[in-house]
Amino acid sequence: MKTRTLLCTFVFCFATVIASFAADANVGTWKLNDAKSKIPAGAQKNTTVVYTADGDNLKCVTDGVDSSGKPMHTEWTGKTDGKDYPVTGDGNADTRSLKMVSKRKYSLTNKKAGKPVVTGTIAFSPDGKTRTLTTDGTDSKGKKVHSVAVYDKQ
Repeated sequence: MKTRTLLCTFVFCFATVIASFAADANVGTWKLNDAKSKIPAGAQKNTTVVYTADGDNLKCVTDGVDSSGKPMHTEWTGKTDGKDYPVTGDGNADTRSLKMVSKRKYSLTNKKAGKPVVTGTIAFSPDGKTRTLTTDGTDSKGKKVHSVAVYDKQ
């Protein structure tokens, strides 16, 4: 009986540690590293991205500039289950979905009126100090845009 209790406790603790490492990849404040990024002129640019745990959800707050260079602030709260959740402050999208692909990689899709406008991936370095957002989409003028934004954890 004592062995079973100890084994169950170990399994529970191990699962909790694994789950916390998976959730921790995003959580924190990330600052754009312009020198390492390849963001085309006229593209939306998030200079600061903050992820926090919000119950069993993930909350993402971004600050940066829109495609015309005006300040922009967006907020999104959802799960990493691939379902669409509302995003506010982004004139190009009204929902975002985020899905965990692996421990250090997520896929994302931003949609406007149900139609995908941006798709991409978020990849984390093995040490968890760098986050790379690679996106493909169409800007407000219908032009295809490819962007690679590299962020450093603060």
